[in-house]
Amino acid sequence: MTVGAAVKPGEQRDPTGPDRRWDLFFGIVAAGVAVTAYAETAATVAARVVGVLSIVVIALLHAFWGRRLVDRENDPRAVLFVVAAGLAFAVGTYAVTSVSYLLFALCPLTFLVLPVRRAVPAVVLISLTPLIVALLRNGFQREVLTQLAPIFVVSAAISVWLGTWINRVVEQSRERAELIADLETSRAEVARLSREAGVAAERDRLAGEIHDSLAQGFTSIITLLQAADPELRDERLALAVRTAKENLAESRTLIAALTPSALADGSLPEALRRQAARFTAEAGIPAVCRVTGDPRPLPTAVEVVLLRTAQEALTNVRRHAAASEAGVLLAYGETTVRLVVRDDGRGFHPAEDHRPAGFGLAGMRARAVQVAGRLTVRSDPDTGTTVELEVPA
Repeated sequence: MTVGAAVKPGEQRDPTGPDRRWDLFFGIVAAGVAVTAYAETAATVAARVVGVLSIVVIALLHAFWGRRLVDRENDPRAVLFVVAAGLAFAVGTYAVTSVSYLLFALCPLTFLVLPVRRAVPAVVLISLTPLIVALLRNGFQREVLTQLAPIFVVSAAISVWLGTWINRVVEQSRERAELIADLETSRAEVARLSREAGVAAERDRLAGEIHDSLAQGFTSIITLLQAADPELRDERLALAVRTAKENLAESRTLIAALTPSALADGSLPEALRRQAARFTAEAGIPAVCRVTGDPRPLPTAVEVVLLRTAQEALTNVRRHAAASEAGVLLAYGETTVRLVVRDDGRGFHPAEDHRPAGFGLAGMRARAVQVAGRLTVRSDPDTGTTVELEVPA
């Protein structure tokens, strides 16, 4: 009687797939064996009833207990289940010999609920149960032993071989699935890095185009107009020069946003330290930059937002805070990176910040949204202002 395991113990299954097919198989085998046992004329009616009841008990054990153990690896209750099903099987086999055909379902079920190292001895014992029962019933006659022993020993060997082989195949399939998942993850990471590299290259190209076209053009316009009227006595020429200068400043802002030179020269912590040192030199206000956690490379977009937020916050400190000192903190967490810029100045009410977008809190909030970050601003006349940006990274 050759049997085997179809699925590795402990492996998760689709409730609409293999489990239902296994339930159908078990039900068909149990029903067929029950009909065969009840129709066995060599046994008494009482023995046939006992045989059928043993099959019903095993079916109920499987329905309300065993099938719940299929998805659980190394569950101690699985051993108790196999023992209970094995005892019911022994009683039924003792009553009616044809109950032994239930091995076709019991052996695979044993491999399903037990690890291989435990399933193998259990399957051997269950497979030899009909032989042991026959010897007990017939008084250990040599004829019974010589006739039945080869059958059930071969059946046990085939069951163990088939069960372990199928489990090994399933394990290999699981390992291949994990390998495929790892490869897909690596491919997704390569695609992400390629996209970031493409975005960075496109930003550099746009910055170069703006510098070579718009910025140079505005510079030429300003030079030509000032050459025509150095004193700018003509109001129209003066207005044209002011407009060109404003647009030149805007184009330079765009270039700076597209190509953060501070990041091109080193890491984000180094760029923030240089910004703090430059702030101290230009504003005469001491600024200290601290970095906590383990620095790691971040996506370019995230680094740009963190750097620009620090620059804008320090610019606001220089222009509006009248502070005596400032501080910059870059904290690397497990799943987030936090930037904090503090000052001890006069503070303000965040809701009343009406500076143009891109140069005040609105601009910082817009940048934070681009990288799914959260910007928090706390300001008080007594304690100064704290700008905190936290981004997932």
